[in-house]
Amino acid sequence: MSASARRDPAAAPDTARLVEVRPGTQAWVQPDGSWWINNAGAVVGDGAVLVVDTCATAERTSRFLSAVDRATDGAPVRLAVNTHQHGDHTYGNSLLPTATVLLGHEAMREGLRVDPVIDGCPPFWAPVPDWGPVQRRLPDVAVTAATTVHVGGRAVQLRHPGGPAHTTGDLIAWLPDERVLFAGDLVFAGLTPLVFMGSVPGALAAVDWLAALDPEVVVPGHGPVLTGGDVDRVLDEHRRYYRLVLALGEQGLAAGRTPLETARDADLGEFGAWADAERLVLNLHRVYADRGGRAFDLMAALGDAVAWLGGPMATSV
Repeated sequence: MSASARRDPAAAPDTARLVEVRPGTQAWVQPDGSWWINNAGAVVGDGAVLVVDTCATAERTSRFLSAVDRATDGAPVRLAVNTHQHGDHTYGNSLLPTATVLLGHEAMREGLRVDPVIDGCPPFWAPVPDWGPVQRRLPDVAVTAATTVHVGGRAVQLRHPGGPAHTTGDLIAWLPDERVLFAGDLVFAGLTPLVFMGSVPGALAAVDWLAALDPEVVVPGHGPVLTGGDVDRVLDEHRRYYRLVLALGEQGLAAGRTPLETARDADLGEFGAWADAERLVLNLHRVYADRGGRAFDLMAALGDAVAWLGGPMATSV
């Protein structure tokens, strides 16, 4: 199998839109949600704004911040939070106003500090992304477990799932009064979840942790906003997918097969049509590393994902 190296017009930057999920709460939804194309958001209270995440490129982040500015009549962005370290949620940080106070988990802060990809993306994707004029901007405030920030009279709880999940430094932004959850990449709606820098059992446990909040609206890190029965449906899909990955990992380890060999013979079943299916290889590398008590080899995992796919991974960023 091979990925197309051509950008999908349906995923162009100008297809992104602000969606008001509650009065004063906006989701920035970027189709099609595949590699490097994330969701973000904004919470408005008493003439001030909290931004949830930025975007991978200067162009996409500028569109997002301009849309927020128009929707809020120019209210200042006082606060911002990064849900985790990955560049699609953080590389645009430097476009935030200088006065904005940026928050992130302490592990997220360290991960972005040492991330080399912001300086130049390796050719595992096609086209190779160009971030534009961005600079590494780290959180001003490091969160360890949980904290509550206030945007005017509105409380926004920033919570860590208690261990590695999508990454080691995940945060959610939870609005308890409105029952709105900005889940970051603990939730992928309709496309393949990625946990290669976290933990598959941890990501599985985080699904139950999120469900216990009983959110009415979920803004996933990628994919459409979820409401009603779609919330439980997507969380159940995550449970089944993570259990499949764990089962495949155990079978591969028992048979003495590599993650790539295991992935090549895997039947993805209901998940086979999801975008970015090659993430199975990356997730299996995480299972193997954790079961073997060894360090995760990022470059080897990415190389195997490309080998499984038969060419570079596709992106429209």
